Amino acid sequence: MDDNLVFRALADPTRRLLLDLLFERDARSLSDLESHVEMTRIGVMKHLRLLEAAGLVVTRRFGREKRHYLNPVPIRLIHDRWIDKYTERRVAALVNLKKTLETTK
Repeated sequence: MDDNLVFRALADPTRRLLLDLLFERDARSLSDLESHVEMTRIGVMKHLRLLEAAGLVVTRRFGREKRHYLNPVPIRLIHDRWIDKYTERRVAALVNLKKTLETTK
């Protein structure tokens, strides 16, 4: 996984909206996704291609229609690599503080 592609994909509010829509309900068509944003069909397609390149969206064809599915794995990997490790010490410190305060009452 290329972290840069995932960060680039997540940096845009329209792409985040498309991911939110897929989180709410998978297997959406381009027409369905397009109806939720104020841009051209081609603009939505460009955003979806970037999300696919980052591995955040997977597509499947059903006849003439292409369905889009959310792949949350890259976001989880970003979380584990860039967020979780930085918050762990702080959370542990708060838990220790809570225990200390409760035992000194």
